[in-house]
Amino acid sequence: MASSSILSLCATNIPSSFSNNTNSSFLSKPSQVFLHGRRSQSFNVSCNANNNSSEHEKNNVDDVVDRRNVLLGLGGLYSATNLAPLATAAPSPSPDFKSCSTTTITGGPAVKYTCCPPPLPKDTSTIPFYEFPPMNKLRMRSPAHLVDEEYIAKYNLAISRMKALDKTEPDKPLGFKQQANIHCVLNALNRTRYSKELQVHNSWLFFPFHRWYLYFYERILGKLIDHPTFALPYWNWDNPKGMRLPPMFDREGTSLYDERRNPQVRNGTVMDLGTFGDTVDTTQLLLQTNNLILMYHQMVSNAPCPLLFFGGRYVLGTNIEAPGTIEKIPHIPVHIWTGTVRDVNAPKGKPKYGEDMGNFYSAGLDPVFYCHHGNVDRMWNEWKTLGGKRTDLVTEPDLMNSEFFFYDENKKPYLVKVGDCLDTKKMGYDYVKSPTPWRDFKPNKNYSSGKLDTSSVPPASKIFPIFKLDVNTSFSLDRPASLRTQVEKDNKEEILTFSYIKYDSREYIRFDVYLNADKNVKPEDLNQTEYAESYTSLPHTHKPGDDDYVSTATLQLAITELLKENGLEKEDKIVVTLVPRKGGEGLAIGCVEIALVDC
Repeated sequence: MASSSILSLCATNIPSSFSNNTNSSFLSKPSQVFLHGRRSQSFNVSCNANNNSSEHEKNNVDDVVDRRNVLLGLGGLYSATNLAPLATAAPSPSPDFKSCSTTTITGGPAVKYTCCPPPLPKDTSTIPFYEFPPMNKLRMRSPAHLVDEEYIAKYNLAISRMKALDKTEPDKPLGFKQQANIHCVLNALNRTRYSKELQVHNSWLFFPFHRWYLYFYERILGKLIDHPTFALPYWNWDNPKGMRLPPMFDREGTSLYDERRNPQVRNGTVMDLGTFGDTVDTTQLLLQTNNLILMYHQMVSNAPCPLLFFGGRYVLGTNIEAPGTIEKIPHIPVHIWTGTVRDVNAPKGKPKYGEDMGNFYSAGLDPVFYCHHGNVDRMWNEWKTLGGKRTDLVTEPDLMNSEFFFYDENKKPYLVKVGDCLDTKKMGYDYVKSPTPWRDFKPNKNYSSGKLDTSSVPPASKIFPIFKLDVNTSFSLDRPASLRTQVEKDNKEEILTFSYIKYDSREYIRFDVYLNADKNVKPEDLNQTEYAESYTSLPHTHKPGDDDYVSTATLQLAITELLKENGLEKEDKIVVTLVPRKGGEGLAIGCVEIALVDC
């Protein structure tokens, strides 16, 4: 979106107990939906829809981070404080590695290993910026379900040698666990003075960080088997033929097999991007159809603007998460579908917290993680081919000059910039083409028989804030304009925004959003024009003794296309329905609005 379009935050009349409270007790407070038999009228439901900084931001100007100062590296976060911050920014503080400790699953045990970083060079100012080496041939990443036995043998050998380094070089950066630590450390470092650890998820850093992460991981594997053009495979879950665990990862006794995966992923089971791993009594055809419809939403109708696809600007201190469309779905559901069954009653010593793929700290311990993120990265390339305003990353200096830190295949430390990872071919790799049938899977069934009577449902002012989203909830909402011309639509996208989403970060979270659908909506079939999108979240881990497990997020949905498909373009009010799917007991939402936003 345009640089002036900050992610909408709630107006100042939202109760301070809602907008500022980050203590875990917030999510367990008694419901305040009805007071003395009627809904309290003291809450302002609207969000700030103008292009100026919100009052919330003005009051927290010292908490805004200049992302150019963030250096994220192997097993650690590093900060450069010698860069001039923006007028409204503050340089990020350097974490104190002396206090780096093991990660604890809240309510559970400490993880089995520490993911603190190996020592950095004493003089970090000498770390050079990375330059791409000469290239004679592109590394071509292929669909994982189509690779041959020769490739599988090379891949197994590379992972075996990387795992062997865990024993011979446990403190060096190239071992399997040290590579997994790159992901783990985001949950294990001490927190900064801003109270939250720096993160590369749930913002515009998600895609570029993981692209660089896989780049060096891939080169390390190639080095270990003396194969400079070795390329990672990609898990082709956006194609019906790839909507299963790739067979090479399901061979017991091989280095690609992970015994802690959920057993449901074995034997060619079709994944379900819509249910977070729950068993669903339905047909494979319906599962695959739902998956393709979800892909259409996340790549096409919900992602006309860069910040909707890539994720919102990273603002440290306010702790507002704003993940992009692909990060929410299918990225999170694939993690959860593959990870260990979450069962706190499992026998002692048995995995029960989503290990490995199903939890942030442990995701990199499953080799399929890198295959999964290969396809996530491929979606970046595919999205740019869809036309409209689907250009590359937001080319703002705050993002383009953001820096990460990695070791290369020769154990040498380097800094890399986001602005240098926009073209995979310049980085030396590309993707073997695969069909993208989701492009043609726009939903075509109407659940409702026409416009719902907005007078039959309460207005948003009677519903928000929602302190516990545990039942289907419908409300009416005013639109900023109706009957817009095509030129007006091209210039500004109509955005439905939910602000101050507060949730229990220990749990899987998901709720669905529908337009023009009543409380009795049945979410098992997504081939309905009323379905808008979903919010999802993967569990986090915490430092020992840390009881602050409430996270805050913003959800923005592009609804211009949905309004047209549902015949609502001329309406001044619409009906919105929220359907909790996971974690509703620990989920609250502060406010909602619709605004016209410049992409």
